[in-house]
Amino acid sequence: MKKRFKSRLIAAFLVAALLSGCGMGSKKEDIEIQAFIAASLNKVMTELAEQYNRSHPNVHILYNADSSGKLLAQIQEGYACDIFFSADEKQMDQLEADGLLIEGTRADAVKNQLAVVALKGSGTKVTGLENIGRAKSIALAGAGAPVGKYTRQALIKLGFFDGQTEPSEITAKQVSEALGGVEISEQDNVSKALMAVIEGSCEVGTVYDSDLYGYEDKLDILQMVDCSLTGDVICPIARVVNEEAGDAQAKAADDFLSFVLSDEAKKIFEAYDFDVDFRR
Repeated sequence: MKKRFKSRLIAAFLVAALLSGCGMGSKKEDIEIQAFIAASLNKVMTELAEQYNRSHPNVHILYNADSSGKLLAQIQEGYACDIFFSADEKQMDQLEADGLLIEGTRADAVKNQLAVVALKGSGTKVTGLENIGRAKSIALAGAGAPVGKYTRQALIKLGFFDGQTEPSEITAKQVSEALGGVEISEQDNVSKALMAVIEGSCEVGTVYDSDLYGYEDKLDILQMVDCSLTGDVICPIARVVNEEAGDAQAKAADDFLSFVLSDEAKKIFEAYDFDVDFRR
């Protein structure tokens, strides 16, 4: 019995060595994907990467999360990027016009909604955008960040900027003047605007509905801004031309994009309060 056991053990080692030598038993090569994502997508995309890695442990998804406008500028400057997930269609339209998207990969992934928030129990007199000027201070993303653009668009629709039609041209100073001189704390992106309210440095702020996930016990929602004021807040995703990527990296990026648009991912997006029902 001992001899037979020893023979089987030696045979098993020989098989393992042969498999290793021909690559059949070797670990899959590690691959890195560069994904540029809007700051408002950071939490949900982190969970999606964790889910994806359960079946693709060799694929490392590296996120660059910031305002969509800043990410657009980085891609145009030549930063290596495989996937772009924007909080607004404008930036994706520009990349498409620049010829920097891989044809046929663009898709509208999720929809969001603008929200006016305050720290829970703050006693603010603000009830929404219509009287947001009653606040002592407002956390507002810059016009280059989609949430800042949507806020300005809604204020235009409400009549605060007579004759002004282009939200991206409205400065923080002009917003302050239109709202009666209220202090505006201009932020780089929606995540920083959110933190300014949570930390108490600003009385109110404008963020996305999805940003409230995990902070329900800290924030009061003063208003969910109707899309008739902002327009549809659509977040598109696409593959970006990356000349530095090899075949394995490109294939992995294609596969991860398909996963983000899958029914499995749809359930996760819904859990983070994104709207996916419009997807066909």
